[in-house]
Amino acid sequence: MPRPDKLKLGTFVYTFGFHPAAWLHPDSDVRGANDLGHLTRCARISEAAKLDFMFFADSPASAVGDAGALARNPTKMNRFEPITAITALSQHTDRIGFVATASTSYYEPYNVARLFASADHISRGRIAWNVVTSDHDETGYNYNREGLAPHAERYERGEEFIDTVFGLWDSFEDDALLLDRESGVYHDKDKLHALDHKGKHFQVRGPLNIARTPQGRPVIAQAGGSEQGMELAARTAEMVFSLASNIEKNRAFYANVKGRMAAYGRDPDDLKIMPGIVINVGETREEAEAKAEALVRLMHPDVGLLMLQEFLETDLHGADLDKPFPMDRMPATAKGSKAMFEELKEFVSQGHTMRELITHYARRHTGNGLTGTPAEVADFMQEWFETRAADGFILMCPTLPSSLEDFTRLVVPELQRRGLFREEYEGTTLRASLGLSTPPTRHALARGRARA
Repeated sequence: MPRPDKLKLGTFVYTFGFHPAAWLHPDSDVRGANDLGHLTRCARISEAAKLDFMFFADSPASAVGDAGALARNPTKMNRFEPITAITALSQHTDRIGFVATASTSYYEPYNVARLFASADHISRGRIAWNVVTSDHDETGYNYNREGLAPHAERYERGEEFIDTVFGLWDSFEDDALLLDRESGVYHDKDKLHALDHKGKHFQVRGPLNIARTPQGRPVIAQAGGSEQGMELAARTAEMVFSLASNIEKNRAFYANVKGRMAAYGRDPDDLKIMPGIVINVGETREEAEAKAEALVRLMHPDVGLLMLQEFLETDLHGADLDKPFPMDRMPATAKGSKAMFEELKEFVSQGHTMRELITHYARRHTGNGLTGTPAEVADFMQEWFETRAADGFILMCPTLPSSLEDFTRLVVPELQRRGLFREEYEGTTLRASLGLSTPPTRHALARGRARA
């Protein structure tokens, strides 16, 4: 059935594109990792097409492993810190939003609250925080720790972290700034609140030393398919970047997460489920398939093997690439994404070779894969949107900016023709674009309850 709202679309940003061989593509800017101009071009292409946001995934981990393979893959070892990057990009754009990743395992709540509030003010209300707990052991070695804390402990810390940040963002009420030169009073002393948080993981007095932001607070994004992740999303998130191998699984995930929101007094429309999808599109299917195959040929097997080892956190050296995956090297449980781990287990159970698994993971380690014509891509998106398997999609462009240009030139007009996607932005903030409400401060809510 047609929906009254519109499809939401965001551009996923690794410097050169989602595919690990993207930097080898002849249309890529090989110096782009250290040039804001490259990202500015991608932002302007996205904004011209009226996309909702650009999403910067990130990990502070340093890449470790086979030095030869690392030398072939610049994905981790040369890229901007995302909050810095999105703040700069906001000054070269007017409407598109920006999502930056920051880990609750390695920041402090006050840092995150202040950084994102500042970015939201500087961008005039176009910022989102992608909340992660981190999922690689090597990250901890850069932060005075030995590896990664257990999954449950990371989520426990993450929940308290988010609550503390929310409290800090509520320090100033909406009308706290009086700016009264005649009386000499800058802010209303009764509308600036200390937090005085004392919990298991954090002690934060506050208040935050920056006023309430143009969006009330930055939009909250999250990924995670675990039980804890879904519950946290239902309570706190406004965008969820999901992973599912088929439409039925994502319909179930969509209903599961949104079905939990009533328990927290939240409207399901205040959460957008957005699967990541790797898209190769061409004027014809043959053209699209040729683009995908060209990137597969460019990727060195050692790079794919290193990526797979990092995710599984198991030693795969010496394994025959043309024989089935050695199941004795498959870990019992996931350290990172549980949804992706289960997908890989299912894939290898079908007898695929190590080489096939490397290619599969390289293509799909953050989303589905779709190769086809503009009509085929639009058909896919329309079915997922209208049957409530998704509210929109994260575009995992294999190369940047060329794959993004293909999508905006070929697919966006088809989506607009079908009435599925906007032709103009609905407002000036990311919340307005996504159709999200502005959360009141806890102090306004408390006064409302007291009056009731």
